[in-house]
Amino acid sequence: MNTPLVNRFLSVCSYPDQTSRGYPLPDAHRGLLTRFSVYQGRVVMNGTLSRRLWTKRFLLIAVSVPSILLFQQVTLYSDEDPYDQPRKRMVEEQIVLRGIVSRSVIQAMLKVPRHRFVPEIYVRGAYDDTPLPIGYGQTISQPYIVALMTELADIRPEDKVLEIGTGSGYQAAVLAELAREVYSIEILQPLAETADARLRALGYANVSVRCGDGYKGWPEHAPFDAIVVTAAPETIPEELIRQLAVKGRLVIPVGSAFQTLKRIVRTDSGIETEDIIPVRFVPLVRGEKE
Repeated sequence: MNTPLVNRFLSVCSYPDQTSRGYPLPDAHRGLLTRFSVYQGRVVMNGTLSRRLWTKRFLLIAVSVPSILLFQQVTLYSDEDPYDQPRKRMVEEQIVLRGIVSRSVIQAMLKVPRHRFVPEIYVRGAYDDTPLPIGYGQTISQPYIVALMTELADIRPEDKVLEIGTGSGYQAAVLAELAREVYSIEILQPLAETADARLRALGYANVSVRCGDGYKGWPEHAPFDAIVVTAAPETIPEELIRQLAVKGRLVIPVGSAFQTLKRIVRTDSGIETEDIIPVRFVPLVRGEKE
């Protein structure tokens, strides 16, 4: 339901404004709030609804029935899923407040069930502000880092994306919400098989996973509009640069003891490199020499 009206309600009801103090209401409903300046001990003024007040109970008072029905159709949360609110808080507090502004990335982070991508013993902390172990010495990245790398990759709906380092499949799922096709390579066979089965079970038919050497990329499906690498090589693999389309974006952590997240864009004449932030990833492991 990607209509302008639905998008307006998503922006109004799901995300804080730049001051993070509230949600601007549509002009058509501002007049309805004059008689409800206080609601359950929370103040509503100047047509702005407190962040904690976007509930169905308040909407029954503040908006018309057609608006209520529309909101119930497009809301990403339900009372039946105990992880909806932790996921919403994760996006608001860890992602939006840290400067992620891409609407499509925010929607993807709201939608993908992160708790399905972590071991059972870590499910309760799935939406915490931290990476988590997934076995075999690997981790699922901190939510903010996943969102940042996705935003830097600037994925469009028609894009073909390569991911190096499938891990549990979480980053691949986020990319799959945005791209036409995602190809993901994992060097550890058990992780590759588990991630592939998990992604299929969750309905991500546009993701292909294989076990292989990430340094070699996936030349059969190159060129790629974007490449996202979730483990750190000491230097940028030349083969990945070759597999980038012109204007393609490579997002990659580089280094050993000290690592830097880099964004590389391939141009007609070469590459443009931008250093983003210091990071700490597991090393990108090479496959066995043939």
